[in-house]
Amino acid sequence: MMFENENQEWVTHMEKQKTIQQMQAEVDQYIGQFKEGYFSPLAMLARMSEELGELAREVNHYHGEKPKKATEDENTIEAELGDMLFVLICFANSLGIDLQNSHDLVMEKFTTRDKDRWTRKEEEMKEEGKGE
Repeated sequence: MMFENENQEWVTHMEKQKTIQQMQAEVDQYIGQFKEGYFSPLAMLARMSEELGELAREVNHYHGEKPKKATEDENTIEAELGDMLFVLICFANSLGIDLQNSHDLVMEKFTTRDKDRWTRKEEEMKEEGKGE
């Protein structure tokens, strides 16, 4: 939820849980206060690529073979995922895309087209029980 303080600055009120629609509205309200508004789709894609690179760097530092240099700033995977989410929401908002609908479409695809693609845990447990 967004609100203004005495200095007329936008301040984010952190709530424990938000719907994707609430997050999209929050980002839209934040971006809407600036004359420039959303970047173009191509610029947004470049931003997303940039943030993905930063996320990849953090994953490599924490889970890969390349430790951080002592002089490098401490970032976290959580912070980089947050940056990715913000840019993704900006991208969707700029194109008028409802991310809830996008999520529903992809889940429909996975639960129909790919429903038998992976071994379900209960099937694996049944197979293990047969061997005893």
